[in-house]
Amino acid sequence: MIGGLLLNKTVNVIAVSGRDLVEEARRLHNLSRVCTAALGRLLLAVSMMSARLKTETDSITVTFAGGGPAGNLTAVGHAGGVVKGCITNPEVELPLNALGKLDVSGAVGTAGEMRVIRDLSLKEPYVGRCALVSGEIANDFANYFLVSEQQPSLVYLGVRVEPVSGEVRSAAGLILAPLPDCPEEDIEKLEALAPEISALSRHIDEGDELMTALDKLFDGLGFEVSDEMTPVYRCDCSRERLEGVIVSLGEAELTDIIEKEGCAELVCSFCSKHYNFNKDELSVLLERAKRKDDEEPDE
Repeated sequence: MIGGLLLNKTVNVIAVSGRDLVEEARRLHNLSRVCTAALGRLLLAVSMMSARLKTETDSITVTFAGGGPAGNLTAVGHAGGVVKGCITNPEVELPLNALGKLDVSGAVGTAGEMRVIRDLSLKEPYVGRCALVSGEIANDFANYFLVSEQQPSLVYLGVRVEPVSGEVRSAAGLILAPLPDCPEEDIEKLEALAPEISALSRHIDEGDELMTALDKLFDGLGFEVSDEMTPVYRCDCSRERLEGVIVSLGEAELTDIIEKEGCAELVCSFCSKHYNFNKDELSVLLERAKRKDDEEPDE
């Protein structure tokens, strides 16, 4: 991932080549080709959005609920472009669209909204919502930045997969955000780049490194690199965190699970890791739930 500035430092740039992180998501969730493209685009966008978060506890969570057959898509990003994601129906596959491309819009749907939660370790997280405009992910992010954050942006997200195996060949993203002092003629220069920007994932698929592709794309526009980092798909689930989830069920529900099931299995939505709890372990957590209930004030 590369961050920088363009056109006399009047345009903020962040770009990512995330083939490995999207492939990891495909492997973990057994994604179909169209779901690889859909969730992959979302992961790329959230990775770029979270790249410059200040602390490890800061996070950005984006959910697409478009009503399509793939169900809801969610991605969570942490500082440095670390992301994880999940999708309700990962094995949904659709025919190619009229342009002969993966039908991401058809899988995601357009009759819903995207929700963005920015948790910056303050008292309350910022929550923004915006109606979906295309279900293609990139257009929806551009609309969100404009409507909810008053930041006009050019957003590109591209994932290329093998037609048969579904393995990720390349995955690239780019966000260009003009700063308030950016002249109108410079914005027109950016808009003129749109055809070349749309070929970014193809250039990387053909062998270009991200920096090489950006140098070609921004030739003559005064591209200055400010930072570089390595984006990665990484889930931060743990047994301790899942214990907290079980305790949060409360005394009554946890007692019912112990009496009827005698054990519990939880599966992480983001990495599909299984966590098993036997009766003795659940009984210990039940005692924690009882203490928690006793400590909570009555309404």
